[in-house]
Amino acid sequence: MSSKVLNNNIQDVDLDPATSKLMLQPKDLVKLLDLLDEENANTPLETLSNQLHSAFPACKRFKIGVTLLLLLQNVDLMPRELQRAATIAMLFDLYKGEPLASTPFAPVFVQILRTPDENVEKAYFFSRCEKYLVASLMNPMTYRETMKKTPRQLLQELYHLNTPPQCDLTELKMQLAEHQSEMPATAKCGTSVVLSEGTRIGTTNLNEDSKSIGKNILTSLVIGPTPPFSQTYKPEFLRLVPPIHRSTIDEVPWMNMSEPNHFKLEYDTSMCASNCVGAEAKRLMTKAYKGCLSISQQQYLVNALQKDSKLVYHIGLTPQKLPELVENNPLIAIEVLLKLMQSNQITEYFSVLVNMEMSLHSMEVVNRLTTTVDLPKEFVHLYISNCISTCETIKDRYMQNRLVRLVCVFLQSLIRNKIIDVRELFIEVQAFCIEFSRIREAAALFRLLKQLESGELNSTNLNSTTPSKSKSEIS
Repeated sequence: MSSKVLNNNIQDVDLDPATSKLMLQPKDLVKLLDLLDEENANTPLETLSNQLHSAFPACKRFKIGVTLLLLLQNVDLMPRELQRAATIAMLFDLYKGEPLASTPFAPVFVQILRTPDENVEKAYFFSRCEKYLVASLMNPMTYRETMKKTPRQLLQELYHLNTPPQCDLTELKMQLAEHQSEMPATAKCGTSVVLSEGTRIGTTNLNEDSKSIGKNILTSLVIGPTPPFSQTYKPEFLRLVPPIHRSTIDEVPWMNMSEPNHFKLEYDTSMCASNCVGAEAKRLMTKAYKGCLSISQQQYLVNALQKDSKLVYHIGLTPQKLPELVENNPLIAIEVLLKLMQSNQITEYFSVLVNMEMSLHSMEVVNRLTTTVDLPKEFVHLYISNCISTCETIKDRYMQNRLVRLVCVFLQSLIRNKIIDVRELFIEVQAFCIEFSRIREAAALFRLLKQLESGELNSTNLNSTTPSKSKSEIS
């Protein structure tokens, strides 16, 4: 009586058959059989599926699915095609909303649609209409239309079909094959201990005694001492006992403790201790936003950041506080930004640095960064454009001349150190030099541009030319 309970893939679910939680309760079986009764043959499949989801919580879906599969694979327990059609639809719609390949019963539908020469499992007995129904459900174009019909309507329509509905199983088979390849070979060798008579007996007339016998058999299989998915026989996996390992002279010998010192409790005194270095670094950073730190304080903070690469994330620095740090302690700002280069927030810090008010300290920070790490090209270009725009819009003539000299020295440094390709900013920088040609540094930068344009200077003798005054001299 009854065919295989599950195919190999479902047999491999890691469940403990001794746990009563895995068994279907009698009241749940009664609800399920009521939904599958022939009286519901004129009820749309979609309605039956919704009633199934309402009657059973999600935690019981697997047990309900195993019971439905047990009924499908036991033609003598459920011979009526109207009931079997509803059972197939419920099983297919049990994990509605999830990818079919990830559901535990996906291999069952692939097994049903196999051709006779592909079907190795001889215990499966599915009619042509049932195969057509599965194909209609697995086709996304016909799924909704199929679920809106009743079991009786479907069987009447599918019975007259000459060819099965279109259903491409290639992708699903590949996904299932990939999943099966991860399973051990021993997990696929189980054999069901429940055998089927192999015929559709009583398909036309079933008396009450036959129904009662079938219900009793189903009850014993589902609510018995072991759930249906554990009713399989697997051969014992035997292997040779490994030989005793012979240690060599180079190996560390096993230490046998002569005294019970391993029972002595040891307490880690460093637990819950305050991180004095981190607390002091955070205190100094708070002070660095408001004013210039002393040389000893700066050195302490730099050493702490160099010793602990993660400390920079715990000292309270945010992109909004960066301008204050740059203006008051540019050396600390440089060290912090170098530590944050691998952070996912470094772009925000760059954006703040570019858009802050131009000053000697901001130029010092940018110049140091450009000579130490590879900054994004668009960041450097945007900063240069911001500097030029600031010089052009400032009203104070003295401050304007001072900032122009700073920018010119800064640009010459970038050009001579090959940080930027001046050809990409040639027109903008040349216009800047012409506008402030009265200033000696702007004239020197203009001559440098013309020498680069005419080819008098190249990459080999660029640094050999006499540099202009440094920023410290200008300031």
